[in-house]
Amino acid sequence: MVSLALVGAYTGFWAYFAPRHWHDRFPGFGRSWLPQLGPFNEHLAKDTGAMFLALTVLSLIALRYVRNDVLVRTAGLAWLTFNVLHLTYHLQHLHMYGTFDKILNVVGLSAIVLLSIALLPTATRQRANS
Repeated sequence: MVSLALVGAYTGFWAYFAPRHWHDRFPGFGRSWLPQLGPFNEHLAKDTGAMFLALTVLSLIALRYVRNDVLVRTAGLAWLTFNVLHLTYHLQHLHMYGTFDKILNVVGLSAIVLLSIALLPTATRQRANS
């Protein structure tokens, strides 16, 4: 959950509060993946940031109430829904990137899907161990 909250906060704050910078430089670290997908759109960038920030808030609440089975699973399902759809889109548009960026896209987005899946049984395991 912490990892997903960090991903959400990193992307959300950047996209919402510096949308043009985010579009031109995301994911950072010398890479740039968004200009290849189309022209800058401030509304879309800010909406993306807001969505990531909302998922961050949900994640932080689930962390605070980690023993609440329904809340943890809800957070996991929310992240999983977004991340599976997000990965699916990017798998269909890898042709826009060089080999290294293709690999980073697939590995990074797949890892986030796996982190989302890992939340689904977490609450049940924790309750059984109590």
